[in-house]
Amino acid sequence: MIIVENVSKSFGTKKILQDINITFEKGKVNLIIGRSGSGKTVLMKCLIGLLQPTEGAIYYENKEYHRLSLADQKLLRKDMGVVFQGSALFDSLTIEENIMFPLNMLTQQSHKEKLDRVNYCLHRVDLFDTNQLYPSELSGGMKKRAAIARAIAINPQYLFCDEPNSGLDPKTSLIIDELITGITHEYNMTTVVNTHDLNSVITIGETISFIRDGSLEWFGTKEEVLISKNEKLNDFIYAQPITQKLRDFIK
Repeated sequence: MIIVENVSKSFGTKKILQDINITFEKGKVNLIIGRSGSGKTVLMKCLIGLLQPTEGAIYYENKEYHRLSLADQKLLRKDMGVVFQGSALFDSLTIEENIMFPLNMLTQQSHKEKLDRVNYCLHRVDLFDTNQLYPSELSGGMKKRAAIARAIAINPQYLFCDEPNSGLDPKTSLIIDELITGITHEYNMTTVVNTHDLNSVITIGETISFIRDGSLEWFGTKEEVLISKNEKLNDFIYAQPITQKLRDFIK
């Protein structure tokens, strides 16, 4: 579980986040939604320690992250897996080497143990026989799956995904959504996903936090999001194209 308590973030005189209070639940896919520039990415960077809140606190299982020693922060980061928007695979490394990278950095495992873990993760995301391929040889969806494999290589307690469906077609996006949900439940992780993809909202949003102009405007579930009376949320949701999945959900 991750608890965000009264978090604000400013850059100079510009306030990006204002008094955010959210609980991200363990074993669930927790979505952060909102328009570009709403503060979603800044909030995620605060969660993973790339930015420090100007005010407020972030708790990991009752431990306040920014009050931990540097050594304890490093230990906590070993429990975090991150999937970046552009996958962020190393172009000069094979897929096997990409997934092994965090294992080399963060563990003392033997090469055989690390290779076994790499192969397990590749199998888990349905990327068979890609060990010796390079990222340039993979499709966009395969790159995202490889990025997820790398993120779970260290068996994290927390998984963070920044726009995991960005640039993907609807069918591939559905595969990624199902993969994120399956992994979250299988490993009982606390998963936090930044997205503006409405299909993801109604498919995998076990909790949904709607950020608007740096503030938490609405919080609920995928069952509640389409029947909310919040006009600002509705303006965001119904401004998006209605897909067949959404039509089926409404029916």
